[in-house]
Amino acid sequence: MKVLITGVAGFIGYHLAQRLLAEGVQVYGIDNLNNYYDVDLKKARLAQLHSRAGFTFQFLDLADRLGMAQLFQEQTFNYVVNLAAQAGVRYSLQNPLAYVDSNLSGFVNLLEGCRQCQTQHLVFASSSSVYGANVKVPFAVSDRVDHPVSLYAASKKANELIAHVYSHLYNLPATGLRFFTVYQLQLGLARGGDPIWLTTSLCKRLRPTSLLTFTTSAKCSGTLPTLMT
Repeated sequence: MKVLITGVAGFIGYHLAQRLLAEGVQVYGIDNLNNYYDVDLKKARLAQLHSRAGFTFQFLDLADRLGMAQLFQEQTFNYVVNLAAQAGVRYSLQNPLAYVDSNLSGFVNLLEGCRQCQTQHLVFASSSSVYGANVKVPFAVSDRVDHPVSLYAASKKANELIAHVYSHLYNLPATGLRFFTVYQLQLGLARGGDPIWLTTSLCKRLRPTSLLTFTTSAKCSGTLPTLMT
């Protein structure tokens, strides 16, 4: 089985790739390594993935129509997980066209590839931002999401609608995941590939009323939080 992961150098993409590789799945990852945040961190993640059997990486932007078409001509994927996107709510005020290129044009390029190679299932990252001006809490997937309050949110709502159309017209199973804030204690990787961990003091600031259990690590000095309840 082969899975395409877009945005594989990102936080979620990297961890998903690691999990799939551990289960013996072939992972083909693409990423444009943009500088929205630290490129060195993305490269460090890729270095970790390159050390794993079954991983292939291609530098590719979803907005590259010809490049995406060639990818799906040369490769066949059982499943596709789209985690590549121009992220950030506030940044959409500064650079709106980046969201059009990646989140709209790029997403359609990906859907076209999935249609052409008859992908069994597409899973794509939507966002909790689609709930926009909703005042009802907690949110539910059945809530109307017709009032986004940022271009980023509007692009993610558009992804859901476009995926629905492709699913209806071409029988392409598609699932959108409305992520909220995704994080874990391991923030990422240093340039040398070693884990970077949240400090004890920062954890306490994040959850001042929480009970923390600590353990030591052979790789890092000091104490590391392993359980937060």
